[in-house]
Amino acid sequence: MDEKLKILLCEDDENLGMLLREFLQAKGYSADLCPDGDKGYKAFLKGRYDLCVLDVMMPRKDGFTLAQEIRNVSSETPIIFLTARNMKEDVLQGFKLGADDYITKPFSMEELVSRISAILRRVRGKRDKDVTVFRIGKYTFDTQKQTLNINNKSQKLTTKESELLSLLCQHVNEILERNYALKAIWVDDNYFNARSMDVYITKLRKLIKDDPTIEIINIHGKGYKLIAPEPEE
Repeated sequence: MDEKLKILLCEDDENLGMLLREFLQAKGYSADLCPDGDKGYKAFLKGRYDLCVLDVMMPRKDGFTLAQEIRNVSSETPIIFLTARNMKEDVLQGFKLGADDYITKPFSMEELVSRISAILRRVRGKRDKDVTVFRIGKYTFDTQKQTLNINNKSQKLTTKESELLSLLCQHVNEILERNYALKAIWVDDNYFNARSMDVYITKLRKLIKDDPTIEIINIHGKGYKLIAPEPEE
């Protein structure tokens, strides 16, 4: 990591908070730890943070309230919620508040860092310039034209196919969480939309079958992963 990106970490569990801060620092991030939402908001107003990690259940001010206040100040700062609860209503509320991700405890610290890294890459890419063309193995995927090209052969994608493949490309060689994809593309993660996404994944697998170096695999209980070689310079 060439520069230290700054993370606001709000966690009322002192032991967990210190462990997370130390782990983030060991991974090259600069991390400020706050034990409650009130102190978290004051820290956010004073500092410039690249990303916020907020525990949902905190004293004085919960994570949802803090996120709303942060969103009133900055609509672009990425937010990841941490929670011991896995209720659908909580997840929906988190995404309605503009959350970029939602992690249920217990979780591995490596998983948290992986998600932070993926979100920051997406944000940085958007700030520099929106990526409209991806190289996936031997394929060239044009998100604006919604075409997938290989060996002078062009395939036209539907809007949903294009949106889903674009998300997979943004998370290439990383897990694309099922719920995140459903929220991003279908808005609702109900049974019928989930089944619909499975159908589109199957369609995408057929569309990329001409290059054996890439594949879309299922990650049981989590989502999907687009596996592809690193593009050549």
